[in-house]
This record gives sequence, C-alpha cells and structure tokens, in this order.
Amino acid sequence: MSEFTQTIDRRNTTSMKWDRMDRIYGVDNTKDILPMWIADMDFKAPQAVLDALQKRLDHGVFGYSYVCEGCRDAVREWFLKRHGFEPKNEWMLSHQGVVPAIASVVETLTDEGDTILITPPVYPPFASVPSLQNRVLEECMLTEQDGTYTFDLERFEEALKKDVKLFIFCNPHNPGGIVWPVDVLQEIVHLCAKYDTLILSDEIHADLVFAPNRHTPLHLAAGDEYNRVITCVAPTKTFNLAGIQAAMMIIPDETLRLRLQENGMAHGQMELNAFAGAALQAAYRHGEPWLETLLQTVSDNMDYVVDNLPANVPGVSVTKPQGTYLLWIDYRGTGLSEEEMMDKLLTKGGLALEPGTKYGEAGRGFLRMNVATCLSTVQEGVSRFIRAMA
Repeated sequence: MSEFTQTIDRRNTTSMKWDRMDRIYGVDNTKDILPMWIADMDFKAPQAVLDALQKRLDHGVFGYSYVCEGCRDAVREWFLKRHGFEPKNEWMLSHQGVVPAIASVVETLTDEGDTILITPPVYPPFASVPSLQNRVLEECMLTEQDGTYTFDLERFEEALKKDVKLFIFCNPHNPGGIVWPVDVLQEIVHLCAKYDTLILSDEIHADLVFAPNRHTPLHLAAGDEYNRVITCVAPTKTFNLAGIQAAMMIIPDETLRLRLQENGMAHGQMELNAFAGAALQAAYRHGEPWLETLLQTVSDNMDYVVDNLPANVPGVSVTKPQGTYLLWIDYRGTGLSEEEMMDKLLTKGGLALEPGTKYGEAGRGFLRMNVATCLSTVQEGVSRFIRAMA
C-alpha cells in the first residue's frame, strides 16, 4: 500500500494535531473529532529519511554533533536544482526551525520600539513574535478578491514610510497559497531598498508548488539588493519533519550573519541535533521522487474539495491554491459568524479546522483546511463539513 493512501493512527504519539485538540478547541471529548488544522502531514517521511535515521540510531553514540558541510551542500544542491538558486555554503546558519529563526532575526537586527511590517492574513508568528519582543507591528493588508490575494504596492509603500526596519514576508503565501510573480517580488525589493528596510523571506513552502506555477526565491528577484534579504528554508514542511526541527537561514551579508551568530552564542543555541542533520541530508539528496508523488496526491485532494464542498454547501467557495497543502475556504456567503461556523463544525460535524482570524482580522470569514492526508480522510472531512451545515 502506498504511503499516500495508508491511514496511520497518530493518536497517543504526542501529536499536536491529534492529541492537543482539547486545549486548542476547548473540547473535552476529542475522540470523534477529525483534525484538519495544523500544517503537518499524516504521511510517513520518505523511506530514505527513515533509513538515515535508523542508521544513525543503530550507531548508538549520540555525543555532541555539528552541522557538517554535507548538510550545507545538500541545501545548496537542492535549491539550485529545484529553484535555480545556489546559496553559498558560508551564507548558511542552522536553526531549530523557521519560527525560532524569525525570532532570532527580530531580536538581533531590530530594537525594542522598532516598526516591523507584515501583510495579513498571514502566518500567526509573524505578528506574535515581534509583538512579544516589544516591537511595533505595522500591517499592510493584502487585497483579496474571490479568495485570491494580491499586493497593493501603493499601500505597501505608504506603510514602509513609517520607518519600517524589517519586513517579514511569506513566500509562497500561507494561508492563501499564492506563489508571488517575479515582477511583484522585484517591486517589493525595490521599495524596501528605497526605504532601507531589511527583508526576512520565509520560504518554507517553496517546494510545495503546483505546476505550471514556479517558486522564485526572493534572493533571485532582488538583483543587486540581495544583501538585504535573509531567507529561511527548511525540509520540515516539504518532507513532514516538523518534529525533528531543522532549518537554515541564508544570509549573504557577512555583517548580519556575524550578528546572528553572536546572538545564537548569547542564547547558548546549539547546532542541529544528530538526527536532524541526518534527516536533512537524506531528504534533500533522495526525497525528490517522494515529493513529486506527494504534490500529485495533494493536488488531487484539493480538486476533490473544490469540486464537492461548494456544490453541497451553499454560501461556501474555495479556490485551488498555487502552492502549499492548505485550502483557504471562504464561507462569507453563509452569513454565519466565525463563532457560529466553528461551533457547527466542531459540535455537529466533528471537524477541526482553523478559524481565519488566527491569521489576523483580514482572515475573518475564512477557514484553513489541511489536505495533506489520504484521500479517504479528505472525503470524510468534506462529508463532515456538509453534515455540519445541513
């Protein structure tokens, strides 16, 4: 049986997705609730990754380890092959995840009271991390039409005029699944250069893009301004390795890179653990066939939802995204409030999706659904949604 059709019981494995719904949704009995919320997959990692982890485990000695050049080589070769971007090995600093990397950048390269720009609706830590570090958050809402988002570049420039020190950019976009066009990326960099704003580009979803769309690393669109771009990448979203915690910050500017290294030392930040390094190398060197099958599986799952959910639930619409494995479902036509919709889904349908306001007020009227699971589970999720609205 293919790993993409197999149903795997993830309960009682300390799974955030399956075992923490009581805390996240405030529901006492979660046994009959189907979780399709947090962005991890219900699929096993590629066999090459499992083999590499087993080999490391069998060695049996787990002393101090470091990120070898083989890890950096694997990242460089992968991004060159998949995205035409060849980051130099010396540009890379490892971290325990993209969100910790974002936190390090905010702490190191901005000061308390500085203004940081985000473009809601967007991944929640883009707002929470700067806010908790006493930075001033400036929001430039994306323009939405029929569930698809575009940049309002005039509004973006007006926001940059407020002495923005750092722009945290989601490329591709989560939750909207937009793969940004090259001309938009170029204009973003041009405007940030005009107002001397540093850019952190979160590209964790770079590999999860459906043809004919192609991800363009912001570094490539930046031209001569590439030194103001810090890119965060990871194999964790692509290959379902979030619990192993491995990411890379790509920092061409040597001064910025040294400051971030010193910040890591100040916090006693260690290298990637022995398993993370093994998993990263195996994923990037041998995981491509697995990824291609995954992309087709997710695309088919999305087609199922797009074809069947709006047809059976009046007032609901959903557009197939260009990337990610996440659907952004528009229920504004139902007339229901977010509280009413969430209550129906949980109590009547037994379905846990993410409320749109988790991604900022701009997300009100939307739900995020994760379809990185086997088709039978997606079909069950759609059935539960329909039942909840009956």
